[in-house]
Amino acid sequence: MEIKVGIQHVNREVVVETTETAVDVERAFSEAVENQGVFTLADERGRRVLIPSSKIAYVDLGEEHARKVGFGTL
Repeated sequence: MEIKVGIQHVNREVVVETTETAVDVERAFSEAVENQGVFTLADERGRRVLIPSSKIAYVDLGEEHARKVGFGTL
């Protein structure tokens, strides 16, 4: 699933491809905002992205089972 995070005063958004479900991402975001902590996302390769919740402008959750296009998906 593709997740886009907009950060205040930054022109580009952070895009992360993750295997987590939308429910898990939403729960992690809610906890980070409530605790005024760090929103943590793990991508498909195991890397983690840490974003201070106070700087997040928006979170865009993409489709969980998006179809991929191209020959590389066979």
